[in-house]
Amino acid sequence: MRRRLPLYAIALAILIVGALALGVPARSVGFGLLALACPLMMLFMHGGHRGHDSHSAHGE
Repeated sequence: MRRRLPLYAIALAILIVGALALGVPARSVGFGLLALACPLMMLFMHGGHRGHDSHSAHGE
């Protein structure tokens, strides 16, 4: 996940610049980023919860 972080940042920057170039108001772009902040933080902080299935197999 961490090695793909620069690619995510570049994609987000392209999305923001593209939206502004198409005439989307900066206030709307800012609100969209604010609305995406919580799910994105959950994704990056928890890492998608990969690998938890293997822990339950050891207990059986």
